Amino acid sequence: MIQDNSRNTALPSARIDWANIDLPDAWPDQITSNWRRLAMVISNMVRKKVKRVQLPDEMPGGERLPKYILQEFHHLPNGNYSKTITRGYANSFNKAMLGSMTAARAEIARRIASSQRVLDIGCGAGHLTGAMQSVGIPEICALEPSPYLLQHAARDFPGAHFVQGVIENSGLPDNSFDAAAACFVFHEIPPPQANAALSELRRLLVPGAKLILVEPSPLQITLSYAQAWRCYGWRGIYFRAMALRTHEPFVRAWHKTDLPAWFATNGFTLIDDADHMPWRLLEARRNDG
Repeated sequence: MIQDNSRNTALPSARIDWANIDLPDAWPDQITSNWRRLAMVISNMVRKKVKRVQLPDEMPGGERLPKYILQEFHHLPNGNYSKTITRGYANSFNKAMLGSMTAARAEIARRIASSQRVLDIGCGAGHLTGAMQSVGIPEICALEPSPYLLQHAARDFPGAHFVQGVIENSGLPDNSFDAAAACFVFHEIPPPQANAALSELRRLLVPGAKLILVEPSPLQITLSYAQAWRCYGWRGIYFRAMALRTHEPFVRAWHKTDLPAWFATNGFTLIDDADHMPWRLLEARRNDG
């Protein structure tokens, strides 16, 4: 277990066995047909229909979730809050991204492979955690608001320390990590909360620690279809169409962010910015002092 010895404070949720906890069914889990659930996803995307998430009364941590999270991101029925929909999305996301996220996660893991204690921000179903484990990082804390995603991650990638929470108000101890990373997380956070999240990361990371973010490439929406075809062929057309159809309410605000200034204001220095369409990698370092 990772601890801040100066405060002798264990990380939150340490006593929750996320792999085996009995989570309540959300309303999509009561639909027995996989085909019906798939039809609901397709219908939501075609009609761009978005609803508020309905949390089961018995769901752990529901009272602590910020309001911006409780909407159907990516047009998923009930968003990230059900057993069945989250499992289906976890299994299909990398396929929908044509395998590109495997390369993105591997690049993140390569850049922090020498780190000892790493924070996986918004771990989802745990695929980045798994990439970190594959390069031998000994201590990984995986932070995620959805207990359903935490359960998938804990079952598929045992050995990490899984914590329920949000990065803008993590509750984790000061100076706990010598690296942190997020994959497709910050573009799904409103700007005020994203600023708070980066400030929180400065508190959580030791001076000189690496922060690696992988986010969608802005080229997906800034290029026209003709430009996307000329630059990337059919893949450019595909990723532009998917980006324009998927419900991500804060992505345009994210793409407008002056990233060097954003990092600098919050105590980081941006040292690398590489666009690998459909993803973009940002590497920053936490400043001293």
